Amino acid sequence: MSLGPFALTERRNYDQGIMTRSRVALVTGASRGIGAATALKLAEQGVHVAVNYRRNGEAARSVVQRIEELGMSAVALQADLGDRADAERLVGATVDRLGGLHALINNAGHVERATLAELSWESWRRMMAVTLDGAFAVSQTAAPHMTSAGWGRIVNVSSLRAMAGYGRGVHYATAKAGLLGFTKALATELAPHGVTVNAVSPGYTETDITRNAIEAKGDEIRAKIPVGNVAQPEEIAALIAFLCRDEAGSINGETINVNGGLYMD
Repeated sequence: MSLGPFALTERRNYDQGIMTRSRVALVTGASRGIGAATALKLAEQGVHVAVNYRRNGEAARSVVQRIEELGMSAVALQADLGDRADAERLVGATVDRLGGLHALINNAGHVERATLAELSWESWRRMMAVTLDGAFAVSQTAAPHMTSAGWGRIVNVSSLRAMAGYGRGVHYATAKAGLLGFTKALATELAPHGVTVNAVSPGYTETDITRNAIEAKGDEIRAKIPVGNVAQPEEIAALIAFLCRDEAGSINGETINVNGGLYMD
């Protein structure tokens, strides 16, 4: 990874007695699925990573261990992104524990299936709080660390449902669509400070959340996708990690679809 002149974090590796310098990324919702794959891909590129989780601390610590085996520093940080104070504390802990913050992946989300008639106000608000409000709170707290250094990357993980809709998840589709507007507005505001903001919009991806549905209706799902396959988390992670590189500096305000051609904008 080309580090460039900006925002380098100096860390001491006490076991080896040497100084190493690299960037720091915070990945929300990183204990499994796309988030975990992204944390590992960033580490492969020479980035120290804060691995956020809400409930599954054991899985998050497993991701941290794998990152450390790659020779990078990592820390598991618990936070509920539906809570503004937790979001702010998460950013502060990342900076305190890893020495800075240069890339933010807003991946944390909330999955719930319900029709409009079934949907409660509390479920609607919870979806907005975690998916949209959480991304706002973390980004607002993280951005000053990037703008002061003159370099930064924010990647928001949206969904195919943001554009194609979802008959059993109007709250999910709405929150994910909100991330796309958030991306464009923030990209315009932060670009003069050396910070790019983009969105990645996955389609069917094999994760813990979708695995049962894919196993039950896999042939039907794959028949709808021009490439004939669902994505693996590592494929989404590779794109996110690229958007965090210096070489992606001219990509800004974009939504990049990764759905095998199921939806083409």
